[in-house]
Amino acid sequence: MSKLLGFFLIIVGVLIGLYFGLWWAFIGGIIQVVNQIRAPEINVLIFALGIVKVIFAAFIGWVSALTLIIPGVAILTK
Repeated sequence: MSKLLGFFLIIVGVLIGLYFGLWWAFIGGIIQVVNQIRAPEINVLIFALGIVKVIFAAFIGWVSALTLIIPGVAILTK
């Protein structure tokens, strides 16, 4: 049962890392920047947050993935 939980945590960790790193931060940041460029009035804060999301997308993905992968590996090696 604990091996199943460990594998589940690792798989969910990878999926969460992909979602937050790739979809929410990278693609969402690009969409946010493009929407601000196309807007009649640019909101500088939203524009800057979009750029920061794109820059730190890999870091956000790794941190969000490792929050579940590390406990999953610990359960498997226990």
